[in-house]
Amino acid sequence: MAFDYSVIGKRIRQAREGKGLTQEQLAEKLDVSNAYISKIERGRTPINLDRLSELCIMLEETPEYILSGANNGTRDYMRNEIIAMLEGCSAEKIRLISQIIKPIVDYKEK
Repeated sequence: MAFDYSVIGKRIRQAREGKGLTQEQLAEKLDVSNAYISKIERGRTPINLDRLSELCIMLEETPEYILSGANNGTRDYMRNEIIAMLEGCSAEKIRLISQIIKPIVDYKEK
């Protein structure tokens, strides 16, 4: 399974902001540089398992949520995941995505 580090970074940023922490504060708690946190949040550098574990403890999130968007408390996490992927897409990309998924959504299962 390949990971989209930009999506993982977005989840980390959202969790950090949800805790009211700045990148600097999180970096200090993890004993890393601000630049490292910034690169992780922008998806520019992968995060190793040890650091992911520390980060999850600090942010009170599960590794499953950070890596895949799966959250035991959220039934429609895939819907949220799709919405998160659409953020920042151009109007042109959204039109293309709509053309691709419309037949799937309209498909009547037997």
